Amino acid sequence: MPKRVTIKSIADDLGISHMTVSRALSDNPNVQKDTREAVQKRAQELGYVRSAAARAIRGDNSPIVGLLVPNITNDFYARFANTFAEACEDHGLQLIIHLTKDDYAAENEAMLRLREIQAQAVVTVPAPKTDMSLLDAGSGLRNIQLIRQRTDGDPVSSVLVDDSEAIIHAVQHLHALGHRHIAYLGAPEALSSGRQRLAAFQQGLNSVHPSAESAVTLLDAPSQQMGNNSAHRLLQGSDATAIVCGGFEISIGALKALIETNTLNREMAFVGYGDPDFYSWIDGGITTIQVPVDELASSALKIITDETDKSGIEHHSFAAKLVVRNSKQIG
Repeated sequence: MPKRVTIKSIADDLGISHMTVSRALSDNPNVQKDTREAVQKRAQELGYVRSAAARAIRGDNSPIVGLLVPNITNDFYARFANTFAEACEDHGLQLIIHLTKDDYAAENEAMLRLREIQAQAVVTVPAPKTDMSLLDAGSGLRNIQLIRQRTDGDPVSSVLVDDSEAIIHAVQHLHALGHRHIAYLGAPEALSSGRQRLAAFQQGLNSVHPSAESAVTLLDAPSQQMGNNSAHRLLQGSDATAIVCGGFEISIGALKALIETNTLNREMAFVGYGDPDFYSWIDGGITTIQVPVDELASSALKIITDETDKSGIEHHSFAAKLVVRNSKQIG
């Protein structure tokens, strides 16, 4: 096994003190330029890698940032991760992504791993806390909650989407087209985003009452399968003529069901959630609730890199908007 390259081995190789090597690798101006360049060149040749733990002991800021998301098959999570990774790179930060599968134990384990490598901060889509016996492994790690909020622990910063107005507008848009039986597919109320989106849907119905005679709401853990199964259920046994989706994966699954059954904007009008590129060209364009991914990523990074108040708690919210494309009109 090759011998690990250390500051001491570089010092022995060059015949200088290990303190000089350490200072040279840190670009200390007190080290002569020729010596500094020679040390850095030799370190690169030998494949020297600086220790994150050692840097933390010296009080240096860690360049590591974590991102905890349920998955990256979800279009939003994938786009956010890509945008956020590019922004981190521009600021000299290394991004480490953990997939939690919306499991609190997995989230907790990922938090522990990030603390072990002295991560500077973490952006988290909080999983439902189903095991109350687990201690919060993220305590002491600067945490920015994304999309959702969990309020059972210490206060942390958040970057959220305000989609209430967009969901209300979606209901009003469908009602204006003549739909009186509008269904909602969303996440359970155990998730903060699930509660808020369901409340917005109900507020939208109330805004067009009494013309909106009834509504079906189907709630379950957000997934493509949930959306697909729910849409098939509505097609087979309900009076619904329109669907509003309250989640990215739910939207993809429901849309797939409508396309498979050739009922999209024929038997069933549809308002999706999120705006993948293909939404703009399917069946003349999918009406959807568009989420500002770039603004969310920029805001999360700004909280992490803000040097003015590392202990401060910040909350930022960005409005989603209803993008109207092709929708089925009644009559």
